[in-house]
Amino acid sequence: MTPMSSAAPAAADPREGPRRWGGVFAAVWLFYLLNPLEAAWHERETVAGWVGIGATVAFAALYLGAFLVLRFRRPVGTPFRVSPSPVLGVALIGVEVALAVIVCLAVGQTGTATAVYIAVLSMIALASAWAWVVVALDAAATYAATVLVPGWEQDRGLLFGILVAALAIWGISQAINRNIEVLAVREENARLALEDERNRFARDLHDILGHSLTVITVKAELAQKLFDVDPERARAEVSDLERLSRDALADVRRAVEGYRELTLPGELARARMALDAAQIQAHLPNSTDDVPSSLRELFAWTIREGVTNVVRHSGARVCTVTLTPTSAEVADDGRGSVAGSPAGNGLRGLRERAAAVGATVVTASRDQGFSLKVVKA
Repeated sequence: MTPMSSAAPAAADPREGPRRWGGVFAAVWLFYLLNPLEAAWHERETVAGWVGIGATVAFAALYLGAFLVLRFRRPVGTPFRVSPSPVLGVALIGVEVALAVIVCLAVGQTGTATAVYIAVLSMIALASAWAWVVVALDAAATYAATVLVPGWEQDRGLLFGILVAALAIWGISQAINRNIEVLAVREENARLALEDERNRFARDLHDILGHSLTVITVKAELAQKLFDVDPERARAEVSDLERLSRDALADVRRAVEGYRELTLPGELARARMALDAAQIQAHLPNSTDDVPSSLRELFAWTIREGVTNVVRHSGARVCTVTLTPTSAEVADDGRGSVAGSPAGNGLRGLRERAAAVGATVVTASRDQGFSLKVVKA
């Protein structure tokens, strides 16, 4: 069954692994051409015998060469049965048919063994529809010859062998083509995921730095103007500049080193995307500059926990996030206490984080809505 030799992965390098060994497997299956070669050798004292020997050897060599050419010239990752050149495939099959006829004329019915190889070569060299047409013609002509040529015996087994060989190569090719399609889809998904991650990182970095750098620039300009007229206020502005720049640097480091770690500007950006995706109107602060460094991570966790509950449980239409130097609050107009069940692991973890920095978690359920607030006394 020559088709089995073509099951090597189409995406492999032609110089490596299974694709290289495919030629060896194809050569092994040429074993069945020994019968017509032996018949021709027994007639070597005649011209027909030597013609049969030459035609059989040429048929085998061309079959193996065609297999290797079609296999290695096909671009990596292209469908299994698509020849790099349809014209080349048709030409190879035409020459093989002519050699098969010569073998049959020289050695008789034994030469019909070549019909199986023609069927296999057709499935490798041609597109599916045309390949099946050639296989049908090959099977019909071979079987008709065994019935009509005087002295030949009817051979249904050969007919069966031709059809089974073609069906086997078709089935293998379908499996390989499906694998190629799956790999292509996986590569495309990976590319899109990487592109999406890059875009999200760029968006988060912009959200983290954009406002902070603007405020730093404005305060720097103000401090420069105040040095001569109000030195005390100028020093206060410079102190704020130092704090803002340190906070911005810390946020960038968390984004770059951990990316999955929380930053307050990053959580506000993610909250906006999550609420928009849930079709909940978002009222979020435009600045995080007033929040001291010691509370920024805690408030980021507060926003994550609160917004997650709003999106999952509240059924709200509006969500409001409020930040002050000592508190962070997430409020909604949804169903109330369902959104922030005290038994939740997220809320329990938030209380532990708040306690670690001397803050408290306050929840409030109203007639319409729920509030989650973390306060630093």
